[in-house]
Amino acid sequence: MKNNELTAQQLSVLNVIKEEPLTSFQILNKVENISMILSLYTIIDQLKSKGAINIYTKENVKYHIAC
Repeated sequence: MKNNELTAQQLSVLNVIKEEPLTSFQILNKVENISMILSLYTIIDQLKSKGAINIYTKENVKYHIAC
């Protein structure tokens, strides 16, 4: 997958989770161009379907991490 195939919002999400695994709420607080949690969930689903991110659960909390 090439970065030029991603939207600006998708790239923003991917860039913050490249640094460290984050929860959805943490991502929402770090990414300025996304203001609604539902929009973030859509972007996360898109990135997951493209194979750009993985999701894992630790102590009943979901974390998102770049592949």
